[in-house]
Amino acid sequence: MHRRSRSRTAPRPARPLAWFLAGLAAAGMAQAQEDLPPPALRPSPALAETVPSELRPQLPTFVEGQSISGRPELETVIEGDAMLRRGDTVIRADRIEYDQPQDLARARGNVRINRAGDIFTGPRLEMNVEAFEGFFTDPSYRFIANDAYGRADLIEFLDDKRAVIRNATYTTCTPEPGEGWLPEWLLTADRLYIDNEEETGLAVGATLRFFGVPVLPVPVLSFPLTEKRKSGFLPPTLALNNRSGLELTLPYYWDIAPNRDATLSPTILSRRGLQLGGEFRYLEPGYQGVLDASFMPNDALRDRERWAYSVRHSQYLPQAVRGGLSLSLNLNRVSDDDYWRDFTRSPAIVSLTQRLLASEGVLAWGLGNYSAFARALRWQTLQDVTAPIVPPYDRMPQVQGRWQNTYLPLGLSGYVEADHTQFQSDSRLTLQPNSQRSYVMAQISRPWQAPGWFFTPRAQFHATHYEFDAPLANGRLSADRTVPTFSLDAGLVFEREVQLLGMSVLQTLEPRAFYAYTPFRAQNFLPNYDSGLHDFNFATIFTENAFVGHDRIADTNLLTLGLISRLQDPATGGELARFGYAQRLRYENQQVTLPGGAPVVDRFSDVLLGAAINWSPTWATETTVQYNPKTDRSERATAGVRYHPGPYRVVSAAYRTQRGLSEQFDIGWQWPLQDLLGGEGRWYSVGRLNYSLKDNRLVDSIVGLEYDGCCWTGRVVLERLQAGSSGANKRILFQVEFRGLARLGSNALGVLRDNIPRYQLLQQQTTTPSRFTRYD
Repeated sequence: MHRRSRSRTAPRPARPLAWFLAGLAAAGMAQAQEDLPPPALRPSPALAETVPSELRPQLPTFVEGQSISGRPELETVIEGDAMLRRGDTVIRADRIEYDQPQDLARARGNVRINRAGDIFTGPRLEMNVEAFEGFFTDPSYRFIANDAYGRADLIEFLDDKRAVIRNATYTTCTPEPGEGWLPEWLLTADRLYIDNEEETGLAVGATLRFFGVPVLPVPVLSFPLTEKRKSGFLPPTLALNNRSGLELTLPYYWDIAPNRDATLSPTILSRRGLQLGGEFRYLEPGYQGVLDASFMPNDALRDRERWAYSVRHSQYLPQAVRGGLSLSLNLNRVSDDDYWRDFTRSPAIVSLTQRLLASEGVLAWGLGNYSAFARALRWQTLQDVTAPIVPPYDRMPQVQGRWQNTYLPLGLSGYVEADHTQFQSDSRLTLQPNSQRSYVMAQISRPWQAPGWFFTPRAQFHATHYEFDAPLANGRLSADRTVPTFSLDAGLVFEREVQLLGMSVLQTLEPRAFYAYTPFRAQNFLPNYDSGLHDFNFATIFTENAFVGHDRIADTNLLTLGLISRLQDPATGGELARFGYAQRLRYENQQVTLPGGAPVVDRFSDVLLGAAINWSPTWATETTVQYNPKTDRSERATAGVRYHPGPYRVVSAAYRTQRGLSEQFDIGWQWPLQDLLGGEGRWYSVGRLNYSLKDNRLVDSIVGLEYDGCCWTGRVVLERLQAGSSGANKRILFQVEFRGLARLGSNALGVLRDNIPRYQLLQQQTTTPSRFTRYD
């Protein structure tokens, strides 16, 4: 019987072989150490995932086995549980012969290589250890990056980053015991090229089988080993659309450079024809952007050319002037009014309001307390003859300058804004003359604040001048308006510790009073270019002007009272609950209105009530009610609830109503069906429904099923999007995701991510694999 022996070679340049012979004293020490508890493991910054190439030649070589023999600096023979280790490479076998001058290892019998977490096993190996060049016969292999594995006739290691695998199989399905087991999906190839430097694989003479059925026979198939980008054809996408018919897209991804790429997406629409689309992205030290475009030479349904484009560019010009300049472009255009209805998912339509597409360029400057910008904005309004909308005004151009200083003498804060804008639109649609508007707004305030209170008086001066290109109803071609405003904002913050449901919480009480006074100035004869009514909520109720924009400054003499109470976790500061109340008390009628509006004569405004409660880490609710005390009913209300008990389990529901205008219910979810139906399974229900209670119909709906097949995921999604009063667009999306290889079908995953709150990707990898998890 041989005693197990260990040996270590010195760093590679000198190649000496230092022998550590185990004597009786060492054996006694080892026996004593076996009686001690194992040392506790702790993280160490010295354990690097990759070994730098410049350090590899200096690494020592360790050998271990039941019997070690040989000649120093020439050859070493290890037999019986043989092991050779250098850096992140470990070779185990029944017998290892190591030729030091050639750095050549020959292994026989139960050979196993661990190279930085990648595992190879087989009967016979010959390899240059440092260069990692050689061959492995009849191997099995498993890669750490995506947990893929397979078998082959031969592996040729070209270097430490590249290998060629002959007659290979490849899958990410977890093997199960038994002779007859087959993976659910399997890629076979005559040759499989693995490039860990580029993090890609290339299969030649490949066939993808799904449950034993060939689904994708291709002569050459390229696939990623990680999430790194790579040029090549992406999996085709397929969808069914009630307007366009069958949609088949074959995208090609071009990795131009580390900071530039492009995706070309030709699409065949069975009812319309061929659509050419593409996206170009770039990222430079001083600028970045995205260009999207699509072109259809002839739409068979509309009998015309269709196109769309979108450009988003931002750039910083630090050397242009003192303080630097920044340039931003956001350009969006489509060929016709029906584009938003026919192509609801077009990448070129990026506006939140699909019928209003903005194209603008902004040149901005800033230095210290000063800033300025020049802007050109033009709108494209997509009209629907059954529901026309008034187009907004173009700003061609707008120039604005600002000055702000919060550290003036006596604790004062100042703000000045000057603006000149030329408004342009089709007067036949807007029924108002175009105009050049200039205004100056100046504010001065003196904040006082402490941990338990604040008090801020503020004075504002707003002067405006108009020049019209056509006379107003009173015959004037110009107009001037000067409006002063004064306000006081004050509040207190009280805190106390209370016991609630057996736990200690911090309760706050935060009363607030806000007074604003603006004298009446006649403005109702002026056109309205950019003003609208502020939304009535807790963020806007404590403001001086009831309107947004600069064409209407409301005459105001009112006091706003509010009260907020919070419950907080004293240990973390996290908010457990929040309750709010606010109401305005008006001392004089408001005479300034928007066109078509009526003066406000109510002394008391509607009451705002709000509450948000985080019942537990899984339950949260929030609600806001606008209550009219005169009619004793709510005018507007929103209520939302979220239940999120764990991964892949979330339900979000919201109810919104505005009296006489709309009433909607919205729900989104992702949930395992086995929780609902019982038993075991991997089916998940996903979707989002928006239902109009006022119209008794679904507005938008997305409903789908997902199946988690361990190494693959299947998705079927039904999508219905309202496209005006004429109808809706409906699509059926199919997708099969082979984990670690590719996604085939349509972009169902993108639809789910965009529409379902807190949607989680099945089998999402949240940590980077470490070679130390397979350090043997």
